[in-house]
Amino acid sequence: MSQTGVKVDSVDINEGVLGKVSAYVDTYTPSLLHALPRQEARQAAGLNPTALAGTKGEDLWTGYEFSWLDTQGKPLVAGLRLGVPCQSAAIVESKSLKLYLNSYAQTKFETHADVLRTLDRDLSLAFRSPILVELLELSQLNVAVQRLGGICLDDLDVFIKTYERDVDLLEMEMDQVVVKEALFTNVFRSLCPVTGQPDWASVLVDYVGPAINRASLFKYLVSYRCHQAFHETTIEQIFTDILNVCQPQRLSVYGRFQRRGGLDINPFRSTHEDSAPVTRLPRQ
Repeated sequence: MSQTGVKVDSVDINEGVLGKVSAYVDTYTPSLLHALPRQEARQAAGLNPTALAGTKGEDLWTGYEFSWLDTQGKPLVAGLRLGVPCQSAAIVESKSLKLYLNSYAQTKFETHADVLRTLDRDLSLAFRSPILVELLELSQLNVAVQRLGGICLDDLDVFIKTYERDVDLLEMEMDQVVVKEALFTNVFRSLCPVTGQPDWASVLVDYVGPAINRASLFKYLVSYRCHQAFHETTIEQIFTDILNVCQPQRLSVYGRFQRRGGLDINPFRSTHEDSAPVTRLPRQ
C-alpha cells in the first residue's frame, strides 16, 4: 500500500476487480485504485520490456462520468483527460479507475482546484509517474467527431481465417519502395485478458519505410480478434511486431478504444512522438 492506500500488485491479473462483483462506493476512496507493474504486465503478455525501452508515446484516457459535490452539497460534473507516459512504472486496471472516480460522487470539495490536486496526487502515485490530469468543461467533450487520417483498409477484398495473433501474416511489398503513409481499420477487436469481454477499437498505423502490403497488415490486425490482452500491451505488441518485421524508419501505432464504464483508453506508441493526437471518433 502507498501512503494514500493505492494498491500496487505484482502482475497477477486475477487479483484485481475485473471480472468480480464490485460494490459502488460513492465516498472518496483512493484504495480502490489497483495498479500493476508495467514491465511485468508486458512480460505477462509475451513482450520483451527491453525492446520497448526507447519507445515514446502515452496512454490517453478520457472520462465521461465524473462528478462530485461542492461545499453546499450541489453536484458538479466534468470530463476528465489523463495522459500517462508509456514508460510509467505502473498501469492501472480500468475497472478500478472507474470505481475510484465514482467514489468522488458524494464527496465535497471546496474548489475545482482541490479536485484536480487530489486526482493528480492519487493517480501519480498509482501510475508511479508524473501524469497529465485535466478537468474538462462539458463543451470541451463536445468536439466535432472526426475520422482517423489516412487510408482505410476495411474495404479490401481479402479471405480471412486467422483470429489469433499471427505475426507471420505481415508481408512487405516486393519492390520495397520507401513510402510515407497512414493506414487504419475500424473493425479491430481484442478480448479482455480477465473477463474475455470484447474490446472494440480503431487502430492507426502511420509509418515511413519500405511499403507494407496492405492486405497483409489488415489480416494481421484482424488476427487479434480473439487475442486476450490489455489495451496497452495489445498496441505495444502491434508496434513491436511491425518494427521487427517491416523495419520502418519511423512508426506510430494508435489504438482508439471504445469506452467502457464511462472511460476510454487510447494507447499511442511511437518511435518519435511523445504525445497522442487528441481526437474523438464516431463510436467514442
